[in-house]
Amino acid sequence: MSVEFLTTSLIVILLPGTGVLYTLAVAMGRGLRPSVAAAFGCTLGIVPAALASIVGLAAVFHTSALAFQLVKYAGVAYLLYLAWSILRDGGTLDVHGEEKPISLTKTAINGMLINVLNPKLSLFFLAFLPQFLDAGQAGATSTMFTLAGVFMGMTFIVFVGYGACASLARDYVIARPLVVKWMKRSFAAAFGFLGLRLALAER
Repeated sequence: MSVEFLTTSLIVILLPGTGVLYTLAVAMGRGLRPSVAAAFGCTLGIVPAALASIVGLAAVFHTSALAFQLVKYAGVAYLLYLAWSILRDGGTLDVHGEEKPISLTKTAINGMLINVLNPKLSLFFLAFLPQFLDAGQAGATSTMFTLAGVFMGMTFIVFVGYGACASLARDYVIARPLVVKWMKRSFAAAFGFLGLRLALAER
């Protein structure tokens, strides 16, 4: 496993995306443990994309406009739903002094759906993983599984780190209603923007 792969993966994972935003929002709203569940769900959501790229199913998204559009707009709808759920009172990612009775399982499932419903992630793996394989390499499939596993492990660690940092600021945030108000608006706007960007994405 090359240093180039590890460095490139780390840069990609560190870039703020839907998974990072979701983990941060959960950490700020409900604390460290739920943010770990969110990070786990986002990481688990990578599995279908990684498998799709390895077995070649991602090529379907590249060649079939209908398949790509169906998954894409399902992802758009879900991102807009998350934006709405942040803004509404008592929403999934609402911020209060006491934790809302939302199970860790549901938190993880929400995070997983963010990545599962993003067809661009499958195309990313289709383009990303083969770059770190030698032409004609024996056992290329097992190597791609290994690379995908390492990428997922790094994703989980980084996302937990993001969540831990955000949870440290939680007490400061919940003690200031104005900060909570603008934080919710910012997260909702970010999810709305990402949904719009996905809606406009081409294959």
